[in-house]
Amino acid sequence: MDVFVYGTLTEPDRAADLLSEWRYCGEAVLEGLHCVDGQYPTLLPGGKTDGRILSTPERDALDRYEGVESDLYVRVTVPCAEEGAVQVYVGDPDRLGVAERWPGTGAFPDRVRAYLDTAEVRVRDS
Repeated sequence: MDVFVYGTLTEPDRAADLLSEWRYCGEAVLEGLHCVDGQYPTLLPGGKTDGRILSTPERDALDRYEGVESDLYVRVTVPCAEEGAVQVYVGDPDRLGVAERWPGTGAFPDRVRAYLDTAEVRVRDS
């Protein structure tokens, strides 16, 4: 699985602590979402975010780390400008102490997915 990472997982020591098999595939830019700091970094609509592409077969380990089961973060698919797609973890701003909010109504994961269905969000090489 290829993942666009923009927070703690951009640090090789953190990735090595969490994953037994992984590698960085290069620097990347996520267009259409910007990073904000809360208890942990998360993404909100608009702007761009610098990061890296992390490749690992250990999806379950990443999901546990990001709190996917408890909806702290949601894992979504974002297209790449060149071809293909990557996964991106987006944290719930309410639970991370961020003042900004995702547009729309309903559950946090549903609002993220609805936005991504209509917005120009993509990852490109930097």
